[in-house]
Amino acid sequence: MLKIAAAFGVCKIVSPSFQKPLSLGITFSPQTQRKKERETMVALCVSRSDDVVIKSLNDKRLYRVIELENGLCALLVHDPEIYPDGVPDESGTVEYSENDVGEEEDDDDDDDDEEEEDDEEGEGEGEEEENSEGEEEKGKGGASSQTKKAAAAMCVAMGSFSDPAEAQGLAHFLEHMLFMGSEEFPDENEYDSYLSKHGGSSNAYTEAEHTCYHFEVKREFLKGALRRFSQFFVSPLMKSEAMEREVLAVDSEFNQVLQNDACRLQQLQCHTSGPGHPFNRFSWGNKKSLVDAMEKGLNLREHILKLYRDYYHGGLMKLVVIGGEPLDVLESWVTELFPKVRKGPQTKPKFQVEGPIWKAGLLYRLEAVKDVNILDLTWTLPCLHQEYLKKSEDYLAHLLGHEGKGSLHQLLKARGLATSLSAGVGDEGMHRSSLAYIFGMSIHLTDYGLEKIFDIIGFVYQYLKLLREVPPQQWIFKELQDIGNMEFRFAEEQPQDDYAAELAENLLVFPAENVIYCDYVYKIWDEKAIKRLLQFFTPENMRIDVVSKPSVKSEDLQCEPWFGSSYIEEAIPPSLIEIWRDPPEVDVSLHMPSKNEFVPSDFSIRADNLDHDPVNPSFPRCIIDEPLMKFWYKLDSTFKVPRANTYFRIYLKEGYTSVKSFLMTELFILLLKDELNEIIYQASVAKLETSISLVSDKLELKVYGFNEKLPALLSKVLMIAKSFLPSDGRFKVIKEDLERNLKNANMKPLSHSSYLRLQVLCKSFYDVEEKQCVLSDLSLADLNAFIPELRSQLYIEALCHGNLFQEEAINLSNIIRNNLSVQPLPVNMRHEEHVICLPPSANLVRDVNVKNKSETNSVVELYFQIEPEVGLDSIKLKALADLFDEIVQEPLFNQLRTKEQLGYVVECSPRVTYRINGFCFVVQSSKYNPVYLLGRIENFINGLEELLGGLDDASFENYKSGLMAKLLEKDHSLQYETNRLWNQITDKRYMFDSSLKEAEKLKSIHKSDVINWFRTYLHQSSPKCRRLTIRLWGCNIDSKEVETRPDSEQVITDITAFKVSSEYYPSLC
Repeated sequence: MLKIAAAFGVCKIVSPSFQKPLSLGITFSPQTQRKKERETMVALCVSRSDDVVIKSLNDKRLYRVIELENGLCALLVHDPEIYPDGVPDESGTVEYSENDVGEEEDDDDDDDDEEEEDDEEGEGEGEEEENSEGEEEKGKGGASSQTKKAAAAMCVAMGSFSDPAEAQGLAHFLEHMLFMGSEEFPDENEYDSYLSKHGGSSNAYTEAEHTCYHFEVKREFLKGALRRFSQFFVSPLMKSEAMEREVLAVDSEFNQVLQNDACRLQQLQCHTSGPGHPFNRFSWGNKKSLVDAMEKGLNLREHILKLYRDYYHGGLMKLVVIGGEPLDVLESWVTELFPKVRKGPQTKPKFQVEGPIWKAGLLYRLEAVKDVNILDLTWTLPCLHQEYLKKSEDYLAHLLGHEGKGSLHQLLKARGLATSLSAGVGDEGMHRSSLAYIFGMSIHLTDYGLEKIFDIIGFVYQYLKLLREVPPQQWIFKELQDIGNMEFRFAEEQPQDDYAAELAENLLVFPAENVIYCDYVYKIWDEKAIKRLLQFFTPENMRIDVVSKPSVKSEDLQCEPWFGSSYIEEAIPPSLIEIWRDPPEVDVSLHMPSKNEFVPSDFSIRADNLDHDPVNPSFPRCIIDEPLMKFWYKLDSTFKVPRANTYFRIYLKEGYTSVKSFLMTELFILLLKDELNEIIYQASVAKLETSISLVSDKLELKVYGFNEKLPALLSKVLMIAKSFLPSDGRFKVIKEDLERNLKNANMKPLSHSSYLRLQVLCKSFYDVEEKQCVLSDLSLADLNAFIPELRSQLYIEALCHGNLFQEEAINLSNIIRNNLSVQPLPVNMRHEEHVICLPPSANLVRDVNVKNKSETNSVVELYFQIEPEVGLDSIKLKALADLFDEIVQEPLFNQLRTKEQLGYVVECSPRVTYRINGFCFVVQSSKYNPVYLLGRIENFINGLEELLGGLDDASFENYKSGLMAKLLEKDHSLQYETNRLWNQITDKRYMFDSSLKEAEKLKSIHKSDVINWFRTYLHQSSPKCRRLTIRLWGCNIDSKEVETRPDSEQVITDITAFKVSSEYYPSLC
């Protein structure tokens, strides 16, 4: 919704024709060659600075800002951790001699001809939209991970605001088209093939005023990827036949969000903005907006070329390149590959605006798809791009969105009006444009609150009156400043391509020196600026949107044309506006927040003083193993930040023995979170986070962030948890919220199909409809009688990882022991999950209709069950599944998505369900029925043996190398490493170096092994080929129209009877 994202790996690109130089038999020494390259760089760069970017003292990367003669500004980032042992000799780097036409390197010996790329190579990792409980996907990172990927991003200062009125969505369509081939690399598959073969991936998204393209790749292949990437911006082909197909991809992408309430609201806000205003756009684009334009005589190709010519030039481009090579080498690559980008002025598009974005005094009631009650208030502020050092809007967001004592949130919650509230200027482009900043407040209402919307808005204006009466508080700004500086100083790394995209976006708006610091800095305290902003928070400048299920049909119903959403426009009574403008009083419960007790001041690093803990192994150690508790510990000596992550799984007594007990356990945890909210919120502001969730019969508690105040927070949380009993008022609100969540479950087709697959596979699986029936009869008395029994016996398994000495970790275990002093829960009373063992040659099918009667998307999920994850062969089986996925992903996408245009989602991936291995193919389509989709998947699978057999040795080794790079990729941050270690603990695997072991096993795997794996588990002639197909039928297709079924197909009509008669694997976790 917030970013219009192209499909993962959709876009396929190529680069300009670089002629290979004639060999004249003249050899330069390396020193002479580098001098010549340096002279070339000087000639092509009009400016260069190595010391301009403000960075944290803990940031070991080097930054250089250059500008080319064509106006393109590039930020070069040397990351020393990409080559921790130093950059290898260029003559030994595979990239320089393979897959690149005419590359001139320091070593003259690297002049071999380009090796032709195979058209059918794999795309990067494909992941589900929502990962289901008990499942994991192809992981990355390992205990001995040593490498990081390289990455790049390009942001172009043109987005959907520049769409011509007669071809809306054109900027988004242009983003798609740049991936469809270029003059030097005309094959649409080339870019994806190159990246996937070398452990990479790519993506792109279109915003209101910019479009961003980014990729990551194995470190040695950065230049080859840059060469292909550069051609997006030099010589894209924009072929007519590709345009005809890619219009369908844009249309499929739109169909993914057609039933999304947030996207529908955003489009309603666009639709009801002033005529001619840049907001008044349909930025997604679809078949109707683009094809209809052609049918009306518009030459779409000419318009898309014009858009490209007008805006895709150096003056509007910001490039970021992150590599392990020295800055001089990175600069030489940029000056070699990007000078052919067309020259242009550094003048961004300007938009003429007259009058406000929206009419004043109106309320819009949007009919929701899901069962939700949301009140959205928005105020239009001036553009604040130049005010980023003051962050006055963030000061106001901090107060209006606060959840502590005296806050608006607490008042609405205490009165039973709302369950959550958030406030601030959104990150998406429409909310932070050059035209205006849009300050939003989103309030999730109870059913009672839905009836009291005007009262709630009245309380909002009472709080705003308080903010006007109490002068802006410098101590609050100082608190935010301290937290911002703390975060900047000890920022956790993110994936390289995300970081590149973030920096490129920031370069479009902020000075180069603050390209990193701009997100954290609170530099200038300006009381007057805050007061000026407060003047915009008036009823006359407010837009009101209510998203809910309508209680009655209205004759005044209108229709938003693109999404087909129904809405009502109402005038707000002038008397109400008058009261809101100046409320007669401020409720006594509203006041300014108190100082935050969780802001840390001790940032000492424990690993710098290992005298206290001389043993520091690479893996977690079990330091406590008792009937009540098992405690794992690892001191961090890698990232050396003052953070710690403490994760706990608390097994509860009889929390999963029946639907009723499971629901009461869930209600207890939801009510506990509600009770803890004020404490948890205050700590989260200080970057000490708490997560509380339910996993079958286990309460999962995570407390993580800056470590100084972590013990105090854990003590507060457990002190409340050990004796808490809910009140009647909160029970009603939380039960209502849970009922609503159950009604909204499985509204997304992809999550619904995963749910249906797990419902078949898992022995203990409580159906949503069954939960709804039982929940309706649950009372507070039932729950309060159940809670003491639930807490009477426990078993706790925990991981403490980060900036804590062992004695500090033991102190945390004592906090648990002192607060949860109960009897241990025996092993035989802990819930175990069992997964069905599909019989030999199984070919099971389950047909279900979509839950949302307006959802046109159908889904086919074809699941192959492999083997349990046990024994010496388990690592090899996982390696084979991951390698098969690596090879097959892109050909699958290319055939079923790019060529056949079945739908926007086309993917495959390994599935590990409670440690039972499997493999899945998934297609979602709004155009074709599930039977047809399944036939196309099967047709593709039938051709895979030929595809695998046709892989040459070099390509196969490249796939192996690319997968190994993913497995051995360095953890991005402490939390990435903690999560990886925690997965091993919760799955009871305890193989903390599993990725390293898999990478080692890959070395001995041959192409014949992959082919044999495919024949054994995916080829239907094999008895070990065991299939489960989920066919989810869209609303516009009748599953009864299915033609004669194959004799081998067993349809599951009674899921309960089927599971009772089935066999199950022993529990592994």
